[in-house]
Amino acid sequence: MAGFIFFMSAHTGSQLDHDSGIISLVKAWLATAAESLFGHPVDVSPVGHFTEFLIFGILLANALRLHVSPGKAAILALVIASGYGITDELHQIFVPSRSCDPADWAVDTIAAAIGAAIVYVRTSGFHSK
Repeated sequence: MAGFIFFMSAHTGSQLDHDSGIISLVKAWLATAAESLFGHPVDVSPVGHFTEFLIFGILLANALRLHVSPGKAAILALVIASGYGITDELHQIFVPSRSCDPADWAVDTIAAAIGAAIVYVRTSGFHSK
Protein backbone atom coordinates (compact mmCIF):
# COMPACT_ATOMS: atom_id res chain seq x y z
CA MET A 1 0.00 0.00 0.00
CA ALA A 2 2.89 2.34 0.75
CA GLY A 3 4.17 1.71 -2.78
CA PHE A 4 0.75 2.50 -4.25
CA ILE A 5 0.58 5.75 -2.26
CA PHE A 6 4.06 6.70 -3.50
CA PHE A 7 3.03 5.83 -7.07
CA MET A 8 -0.06 8.03 -6.82
CA SER A 9 1.89 10.92 -5.32
CA ALA A 10 4.45 10.76 -8.11
CA HIS A 11 1.79 11.66 -10.69
CA THR A 12 0.96 15.22 -11.65
CA GLY A 13 -2.57 16.49 -11.29
CA SER A 14 -3.01 16.30 -15.07
CA GLN A 15 -1.87 12.67 -15.15
CA LEU A 16 -4.33 11.76 -12.41
CA ASP A 17 -7.10 13.58 -14.25
CA HIS A 18 -6.49 12.18 -17.73
CA ASP A 19 -3.72 9.58 -18.06
CA SER A 20 -4.21 7.10 -15.21
CA GLY A 21 -6.81 4.70 -16.57
CA ILE A 22 -9.34 3.57 -14.02
CA ILE A 23 -8.00 6.02 -11.44
CA SER A 24 -8.82 8.92 -13.80
CA LEU A 25 -12.29 7.47 -14.43
CA VAL A 26 -13.02 7.09 -10.71
CA LYS A 27 -11.74 10.59 -9.99
CA ALA A 28 -13.91 12.05 -12.78
CA TRP A 29 -16.96 10.12 -11.51
CA LEU A 30 -16.38 11.35 -7.95
CA ALA A 31 -15.96 14.95 -9.16
CA THR A 32 -19.19 14.75 -11.19
CA ALA A 33 -21.10 13.18 -8.29
CA ALA A 34 -19.79 15.79 -5.84
CA GLU A 35 -20.66 18.64 -8.20
CA SER A 36 -24.19 17.25 -8.60
CA LEU A 37 -24.56 16.94 -4.85
CA PHE A 38 -23.12 20.34 -3.88
CA GLY A 39 -23.95 22.37 -6.99
CA HIS A 40 -20.38 23.51 -7.66
CA PRO A 41 -17.03 21.93 -8.55
CA VAL A 42 -15.44 20.09 -5.61
CA ASP A 43 -11.82 18.99 -5.17
CA VAL A 44 -12.07 15.23 -4.60
CA SER A 45 -8.37 14.82 -3.80
CA PRO A 46 -9.12 14.43 -0.06
CA VAL A 47 -11.32 11.43 -0.90
CA GLY A 48 -8.31 9.76 -2.52
CA HIS A 49 -6.10 10.56 0.46
CA PHE A 50 -8.73 9.28 2.86
CA THR A 51 -9.26 6.04 0.97
CA GLU A 52 -5.54 5.30 0.58
CA PHE A 53 -4.75 5.89 4.24
CA LEU A 54 -7.87 4.14 5.55
CA ILE A 55 -6.71 1.01 3.74
CA PHE A 56 -3.11 1.61 4.86
CA GLY A 57 -4.22 1.88 8.50
CA ILE A 58 -6.24 -1.33 8.21
CA LEU A 59 -3.38 -3.24 6.58
CA LEU A 60 -0.77 -2.01 9.06
CA ALA A 61 -2.89 -2.72 12.13
CA ASN A 62 -3.85 -6.14 10.82
CA ALA A 63 -0.23 -7.10 10.15
CA LEU A 64 1.05 -5.68 13.43
CA ARG A 65 -1.60 -7.42 15.56
CA LEU A 66 0.11 -10.70 14.76
CA HIS A 67 3.16 -9.49 16.70
CA VAL A 68 1.77 -7.21 19.44
CA SER A 69 -1.53 -6.70 21.22
CA PRO A 70 -4.39 -5.21 19.18
CA GLY A 71 -4.14 -1.93 21.09
CA LYS A 72 -0.42 -1.57 20.46
CA ALA A 73 -0.94 -2.61 16.85
CA ALA A 74 -3.52 0.15 16.37
CA ILE A 75 -1.26 2.79 17.92
CA LEU A 76 1.78 1.65 15.92
CA ALA A 77 -0.28 1.57 12.73
CA LEU A 78 -1.43 5.13 13.37
CA VAL A 79 2.11 6.38 14.09
CA ILE A 80 3.59 4.62 11.05
CA ALA A 81 0.82 5.75 8.67
CA SER A 82 0.89 9.32 9.97
CA GLY A 83 4.68 9.43 9.60
CA TYR A 84 4.36 8.06 6.09
CA GLY A 85 1.75 10.74 5.39
CA ILE A 86 4.37 13.37 6.25
CA THR A 87 6.86 11.83 3.83
CA ASP A 88 4.09 11.63 1.21
CA GLU A 89 3.44 15.36 1.49
CA LEU A 90 7.17 16.14 1.33
CA HIS A 91 7.46 13.93 -1.76
CA GLN A 92 4.74 15.96 -3.48
CA ILE A 93 6.86 19.13 -3.24
CA PHE A 94 9.02 17.65 -6.01
CA VAL A 95 6.13 16.64 -8.31
CA PRO A 96 4.94 19.24 -10.85
CA SER A 97 1.49 20.69 -10.04
CA ARG A 98 1.49 18.99 -6.62
CA SER A 99 2.19 20.61 -3.26
CA CYS A 100 2.78 19.84 0.39
CA ASP A 101 -0.54 20.35 2.15
CA PRO A 102 -0.82 19.89 5.93
CA ALA A 103 -4.59 19.42 5.51
CA ASP A 104 -3.89 16.34 3.36
CA TRP A 105 -1.64 14.99 6.13
CA ALA A 106 -4.47 15.56 8.64
CA VAL A 107 -6.88 13.62 6.39
CA ASP A 108 -4.27 10.85 6.05
CA THR A 109 -3.84 10.62 9.81
CA ILE A 110 -7.56 10.62 10.57
CA ALA A 111 -8.19 7.94 7.94
CA ALA A 112 -5.36 5.76 9.27
CA ALA A 113 -6.74 6.16 12.80
CA ILE A 114 -10.17 5.01 11.65
CA GLY A 115 -8.63 2.07 9.77
CA ALA A 116 -6.57 1.03 12.79
CA ALA A 117 -9.63 1.42 15.04
CA ILE A 118 -11.65 -0.85 12.78
CA VAL A 119 -9.04 -3.59 13.15
CA TYR A 120 -8.80 -2.99 16.89
CA VAL A 121 -12.55 -3.31 17.38
CA ARG A 122 -12.75 -6.40 15.18
CA THR A 123 -9.83 -8.23 16.83
CA SER A 124 -9.72 -7.15 20.47
CA GLY A 125 -13.03 -8.56 21.60
CA PHE A 126 -14.14 -4.95 22.13
CA HIS A 127 -17.18 -5.39 19.87
CA SER A 128 -20.26 -7.17 21.08
CA LYS A 129 -20.81 -10.73 19.95
